[in-house]
Amino acid sequence: MFTGLNTALITPFKNNGIDEKALEKLIEYQIANGASGIVCSGTTGESPTLSHKEHCEVIKLCTQIVDKRINVIAGTGSNSTLEAIQMTQDAVNSGADASLSVAPYYNKPTKEGIFQHYKAINDNCDIPLIIYNIPGRSIIDISDEEIARLAKLKNVVGVKDATGDLSRVATLRKLVDEDFTILSGEDATALGFNAMGGNGIISVTGNIAPKLVSDLQKYSLNNQIKQAREIQDKLTNLHLAMFCETSPIPVKYAASLMGFCDQEVRLPLSAASEVTKSRIEKELRALNLL
Repeated sequence: MFTGLNTALITPFKNNGIDEKALEKLIEYQIANGASGIVCSGTTGESPTLSHKEHCEVIKLCTQIVDKRINVIAGTGSNSTLEAIQMTQDAVNSGADASLSVAPYYNKPTKEGIFQHYKAINDNCDIPLIIYNIPGRSIIDISDEEIARLAKLKNVVGVKDATGDLSRVATLRKLVDEDFTILSGEDATALGFNAMGGNGIISVTGNIAPKLVSDLQKYSLNNQIKQAREIQDKLTNLHLAMFCETSPIPVKYAASLMGFCDQEVRLPLSAASEVTKSRIEKELRALNLL
């Protein structure tokens, strides 16, 4: 259900508020260019600096704009289990198709604590739940064995793997049912991830190049590796540019150059440097995105 390209959508701001018109423009661009879903209010959507009201507002706006044409996956994670439950319940009420819940950060829970955290969300929220494993931001690395244990819960349907370790796809596949969805959280290794048995991606680059990212997914999932590699080679420099500063600073600047929204990010993130701006413009022009 959640295979292929799921774009980790930026949250467009204007004068420190949600830019609804820009959000709609971005979503329509995704739908027109082959995305199978969007992820809203996640890391790329600057969820740490969204108020609870704004968090809910973005999810509701996205579901209304999408109107069931593609999947809407709502970022609802927190290092507070009670808050994660509340935000997931809000996502259910807003009509989201699934939730993406990051590993509890900062608290450094034990393995049992991680299991009980997700079990509490599972038991209190009737919505497909995708685990988000990103040790680089949360410190916690949920092991294959822990994910396999969580996969037995009723609502846990998949994982977003942002470990950067492609071998994890193969080792996890041995422990979970075939219908468990394994999504990449790293654009640059998307082809290798799917070749190892992955099912798709939650992509940052998809914000600005959804057609290319979507086509790569379609070819790779259909075992048309030569065609997928040709697209990968086109995208590689753009992928690297999207992470030359803390995401979503680069992708938001790229979207502003393409006329989708302002480049505004919220503190403690700051505007892209002049070096980064020049690099991004160069890569966009190379792909005829400007």
